[in-house]
Amino acid sequence: MKVSAAKRSRARHYAMQAIYQWQMTANQVNVIEAEYRTDNDMSKVDVDYFHELFHGVTAKKSELDSCFSPYLKDLSIDRLDPITLALLRLSCFEFSQRADVPYRVVINESVNLAKKFGAADSHKFINGVLDKVALDLRATEVAEHRAARRS
Repeated sequence: MKVSAAKRSRARHYAMQAIYQWQMTANQVNVIEAEYRTDNDMSKVDVDYFHELFHGVTAKKSELDSCFSPYLKDLSIDRLDPITLALLRLSCFEFSQRADVPYRVVINESVNLAKKFGAADSHKFINGVLDKVALDLRATEVAEHRAARRS
């Protein structure tokens, strides 16, 4: 059964918020997930995807951080605002673990969440970092997309 794009978007939305909460509180992942499933209407959410994103990001935090940290310019990871950090981790997880999700979708979803929840202009920073990460993790897909645009 194909899951709608809207349900996937809501899964990312809740995953980003859950990652943010995990970063801020260091509470157990299962406790945070249980709270989200109890406190929110999950009927319009791809709950399997939410679970995969949240657990995947928390399990692979160091690996994901190493994907984007070279592109932070003069910033260190601990100087990023928590929303930006959550979105970069989430996006890098999708880049590295979900090849079925087009890289442009990953970037667009992250930018949209940054516009909604992030600091002013954080979406521009996130877009720039993720464009570079996409070249590392999805080089062939990026090249094909760029070639198609030139045609």
